Amino acid sequence: MSGTVAAVLVGPGDTVREGRPVVILESMKMEHEVPAASTGTVHSVAVEFGATVSAGDRLLVVEDGDGDDSAERSAVDTDPAAIRPDLAEVLERQAMTADQARPQAVARRHDRGHRTARENLEDLCDPGTFVEYGALAIAAQRDRRRVEDLVLNTAADGLIGGVASVNGALFGREQSRCVVVSYDYMVLAGTQGYQGHRKKDRLFELAERFRLPVVLFAEGGGGRPGDTAAPQVSGLEVMAFALFGRLSGLVPLVGVVSGRCFAGNAALLGCCDVIIATRDSSIGMAGPAMIEGGGLGRFHPDEVGPSSVQSGNGVIDVLVDDEEQAVSAAKKYLGYFQGETAEWGCADQQLLRGVIPEDRLRVYDVRSVVEGLADTESVLELRSAWAPGMVTAIARLEGRPVGIMANNPGHLGGAIDSDAADKAARFLQLCDAHDLPVVLLCDTPGFMVGPEAERTAQVRHFARMFVVGASVTIPYVTVILRKGYGLGAQAMAGGSFRTPALTVAWPTGEIGGMGLEGAVQLGFRKELEAESDPAARDALYQRLVAAAYRNGKALNAATHFELDDVIDPAETRMRILAVLRSSPAPEPRTGKKRPCVDTW
Repeated sequence: MSGTVAAVLVGPGDTVREGRPVVILESMKMEHEVPAASTGTVHSVAVEFGATVSAGDRLLVVEDGDGDDSAERSAVDTDPAAIRPDLAEVLERQAMTADQARPQAVARRHDRGHRTARENLEDLCDPGTFVEYGALAIAAQRDRRRVEDLVLNTAADGLIGGVASVNGALFGREQSRCVVVSYDYMVLAGTQGYQGHRKKDRLFELAERFRLPVVLFAEGGGGRPGDTAAPQVSGLEVMAFALFGRLSGLVPLVGVVSGRCFAGNAALLGCCDVIIATRDSSIGMAGPAMIEGGGLGRFHPDEVGPSSVQSGNGVIDVLVDDEEQAVSAAKKYLGYFQGETAEWGCADQQLLRGVIPEDRLRVYDVRSVVEGLADTESVLELRSAWAPGMVTAIARLEGRPVGIMANNPGHLGGAIDSDAADKAARFLQLCDAHDLPVVLLCDTPGFMVGPEAERTAQVRHFARMFVVGASVTIPYVTVILRKGYGLGAQAMAGGSFRTPALTVAWPTGEIGGMGLEGAVQLGFRKELEAESDPAARDALYQRLVAAAYRNGKALNAATHFELDDVIDPAETRMRILAVLRSSPAPEPRTGKKRPCVDTW
């Protein structure tokens, strides 16, 4: 190379060792050490400080010496365990992002019964797999506060995020990779800062590029007006909400919240496929300050959107007692989209034979059917407190993840109302977007009827089950447990008993264009009105109902091939799995199957 002599390290008579620097050249603002070509004694130096040299120029003359210098040449100049000042500075700054640097804040957090953000992430992520992004970021408030203060009190700008493995021991490192993001309530109440938004942008882009699921711990107070050093006016050009919304339908999105979650934090939470919340949570699109600023009164944060409200109205999918249970539920939910489990067990399937009462009018708990069919402890019910007429859950059959949707005869006799239809339609979208086959357990007299039902816009809500059911491409199986009447039964079969990969009934099954009792009352009105004696009229009515039941009995319907089969309840798992195994595997894809999963 060409360069300028920046230093001559030896002079005539000095001993030099092969490989050790003798001259330093400066070229293109960089200093280059020129090593001795051999071991010996310097005879003469041909250059001086400041001289310009070119390739091939002589720098010095060395007379070769004797002796073995291998030990000298192999000696290590520095201790590999030594900490240089530049590294020490980095390590010190990194240490200030840890919980140990904020003992008082951690103590306050624990006193309130909560874990820190890093404690939750440590519980969620497989040991040693979390790679953090932007740990050294601080709040954009340098014009108001000293940097030392910001480093100590606004670690990571209140947003901890990175990539990690979750459930790697079960599904392998490749299948278990995901993006994890957590607001840190110990930093400015978990509010959304300028650098935090930029971090989310970075992580959400990575999630889209590599198709990684996202787990979001959303506790926090929304936008942060105190970031006065940020180069922005409104902040409305931030990309986080658009980027996160674009992930819907591409990868599983899991939202977890304990404590308070308002405004922008709640908006991100609401984009998630599933929301897991603790009982002490309060979730709202506006916190107390914004409510008061709007002239709508003063409220305690826990009054805005307590879990008792948000679970009952369908916002919360899974309600748990504390953060430990929340993390466990998040890991369980992620697992359904990470693969099959090799080990599984199930209840004695013969017990299913006795779940449905012989009295066709007697109510039973449909969840006992769901739990009995599924692998032991594999069921995770979603939105259990909302729309109780429809049970939606994800579970496993012989380790294979499936969605399960069931009418609940304990609510409105299993009739499908507006809320139940919304719950079912959205669940089908979720399963279809991520290629989960679905088992539909039908026991419904049809859709809900009457003026009160129609005030809920039922015509539109109920029809969602038809348009969504007709659009899914996942394999699904319909099992008629007992009642399968009218449009409600068709909706529980994707629009027709012919659209499922298999439509079967248990021996207790009964089907028809409408409920038996209603059909008799309408179809035989004249005959019933002609009978003047009340006792005789009731006897006629009972005979007609019995005749209608015999006609609509599943066993009779199967002889007309309106059902694929009537089966022993104990064989249900075997039948479902046989059909799912014969269905083609989902084609590998890099993009979305559906534009998004409805947030509602």
